[in-house]
Amino acid sequence: MSSWYRRLALSDHWFARLAKSVYRLQYTFSIPAPRVIVKPFVLLCVALRSMYFFLMRVLICEPFFKAHCAEYGRNVHTGSHLHWIVGPGKIILGDNITIDGTCNFLFAVRYSDTPTLRIGSNTGVGHDCAFVVGREITIGRHCRIASNVQMFDTPGHPVDPEDRRKGLPARDEDVRPITIGDNVWIGSSVIIFPGVTIGDNSVISIGSVVVANVPANVIVAGNPARQIGKLT
Repeated sequence: MSSWYRRLALSDHWFARLAKSVYRLQYTFSIPAPRVIVKPFVLLCVALRSMYFFLMRVLICEPFFKAHCAEYGRNVHTGSHLHWIVGPGKIILGDNITIDGTCNFLFAVRYSDTPTLRIGSNTGVGHDCAFVVGREITIGRHCRIASNVQMFDTPGHPVDPEDRRKGLPARDEDVRPITIGDNVWIGSSVIIFPGVTIGDNSVISIGSVVVANVPANVIVAGNPARQIGKLT
């Protein structure tokens, strides 16, 4: 079949040209869209879509997420998709928190009886963030966490190659809590390593890889993240 397809594609015969024109028609064909006809249809589609996502959020996604929380305050909201939660950890949330899109919450109970994620009031978390909690990750109040941010307080596997081959867990001393201060802004695609503390008001630029503590009131960027400015 591929040989016939190739011969048809390369041929200059009138039938081949006709066949290719008909084939390209699927990419070029369109119909007029008079605004007076199409606009009501668009508004109807948008209204139905908004109603669907509203019902998904209120009736399914938010109750599902809140059922996994050990504690949560007022006005805790999710998006219209289910978050992925694995392991019996504790999620403790303050007031006025939004965790949008689809985020991953992975609790590694091999390092602690109650691995805990704490998020302070008035904090927002964007789509596709991932939190791997072996002991504890604490996020302060009024924080802004963009999409695709990853935080993990455990490396997941040991650095020693022989231990890793045997399937052993990471060493206890390699599992170190993460602490994010108040009013911290973390840009998209940031990775935060075990043991990191980020001071109040600091900004972590897009794509940064944070392997060491960040003081308060600074801007950091890069891989590994370095201070590039101060906030007054």
